[in-house]
Amino acid sequence: MTETTTDNIDDLRGRAIESDDSEHNVTFESGGRTVHGFLKLPPSGSGPGVIVIQEWWGLTTHVADLTRRFAAEGFVALAPDLYGGRTTHDSDEAAGLLEALPVEEAAKDLSGAVDYLLERPEVVGDAVSAVGFCMGGGFVLVLAAQQGDKIAKAVPFYGLPPVPQDYSNLSAQVLGHYAETDEWLDRADIDAEAAKIEEQSGQQVDFRFYPAGHAFLNDEDLLGTYDAEQADLAWRRTVEFLRAE
Repeated sequence: MTETTTDNIDDLRGRAIESDDSEHNVTFESGGRTVHGFLKLPPSGSGPGVIVIQEWWGLTTHVADLTRRFAAEGFVALAPDLYGGRTTHDSDEAAGLLEALPVEEAAKDLSGAVDYLLERPEVVGDAVSAVGFCMGGGFVLVLAAQQGDKIAKAVPFYGLPPVPQDYSNLSAQVLGHYAETDEWLDRADIDAEAAKIEEQSGQQVDFRFYPAGHAFLNDEDLLGTYDAEQADLAWRRTVEFLRAE
């Protein structure tokens, strides 16, 4: 296996974007460069916007499927591709891709995704929501911290920010989904992040815990932790939360 480093991440992206590894159907500008993404419209043709943020595996078929599911629930859903087309089912390679992804660059891409959605005529309202998984769950909180009132609701699944955040600008409602038997995250760190968000932003945080393992909603089951019952419960809670006024 070739080690993934900051020196070769751009080359990997350049080659992968021409492959069939990931699904793309839109592009948008961010920080002077073009970012690819996967967009799905709801059956009605319009609705609230939601950013769907990938796990460390990349914009896989699972993430594309989640984007379709959000669209079917009435949302204009966009999954920005933070790896530029690169996907993997190998944990070591995924860890390398994540390590090689600069937080500031990912934040810029996500900011561009927010602006792109808000500019689309199909999107209702002057703010969007964000839902992310694992790595993406952490970036949901980064996005909400940085984008202020452009993010109406933030839903992290089993993820915390990769670097400390200042939440004083956060105005989003926050619903989080975390696993009771997560080998990747400590409960104390999760509770501390919730307390920090509440203290710095003044927003109440609702972190839910499930009798399951990390990535329990991922039905590709790459970690062997998929739990259909808990996944369905977390999904229904998320959709209800996003729909609520």
